Amino acid sequence: MVSYEVSISLIYVCLILVVGSLNLLDFVFTQEACWFIIPFAPLCFVYIISAIAETNRPPFDLPEAEGELVAGYNVEYSAVGFALFFIAEYANLVFQSIMIVILFLGGWLPFISFEISSFIFTFKILLILFF
Repeated sequence: MVSYEVSISLIYVCLILVVGSLNLLDFVFTQEACWFIIPFAPLCFVYIISAIAETNRPPFDLPEAEGELVAGYNVEYSAVGFALFFIAEYANLVFQSIMIVILFLGGWLPFISFEISSFIFTFKILLILFF
């Protein structure tokens, strides 16, 4: 079984070759003319599927089988350890949403002329999170 990090890493490499830099600001500024979701729609689709699988969201939540909910990490971790485990999962969700917005949706750049860039960036992240 191939890990989902491999597909995410290959997508990073493809986009790095297009942009020519590892700086995330360069990723955003390269998308001023056209967001990368338009020319790289298949890459974006694979990245979203891999990100969902990486964050253990349905239908990829295989580590949490129905019959095993009383065993495993649910019993072994309690209180703060259990809370930190779930905070880490949701932090990964937010991180993957931010990366999708930066890599494919132009970061804080608007689709049409609009001045409040932090609002646009937050709106895009929340849109991906709710998706």
